[in-house]
Amino acid sequence: MTNGKWLVLGVLVTALAVSGCGPKGEASKNEAAKGGDKKGGDKKGGKDGDHVPHGAGPNGGVIFDLGKDHAEFTVDHTTKECKILFVNGDNKDAKAMAVAATEFTLSTKATKTKEGTVVAPMTIKMQPTDAKDGKATTFVGTDPGLGNVADFEGTLTGQINGRPASGSFKEGDH
Repeated sequence: MTNGKWLVLGVLVTALAVSGCGPKGEASKNEAAKGGDKKGGDKKGGKDGDHVPHGAGPNGGVIFDLGKDHAEFTVDHTTKECKILFVNGDNKDAKAMAVAATEFTLSTKATKTKEGTVVAPMTIKMQPTDAKDGKATTFVGTDPGLGNVADFEGTLTGQINGRPASGSFKEGDH
């Protein structure tokens, strides 16, 4: 290797060491000093885009970030229906909040029930239930797969105020 290549390699190794690069979820001293959480993330979305769990929502669901907004994901296994409720906070005390949106697409990953039954991935169109003047707080979708009692994980995508918005959720994170 030429001296220039050794210099570049040395700079990269030093940069990784200083930036706190380590196993996923491991916080560095630098990140902790900046107000990061115990998972190594900041309060705005986590280390390198890792999901930062919030508290349980007002309906007992999982709250997640959707762009700059918060939303709660819940499932009713009996009716095979899932709901997205937009809220003004990230815990059980959060109140419903209307957003300017007309439809979302919810995509789940494959999962398993406690009994080991495989639940295939789903793509569900979420429609507003309380639309008024182009805004709504609650979006609902159905799929036969939601009848399975399992922890669901996935993403929600759509537009809020005419701008693309997406976020990831994972049940059991609260």
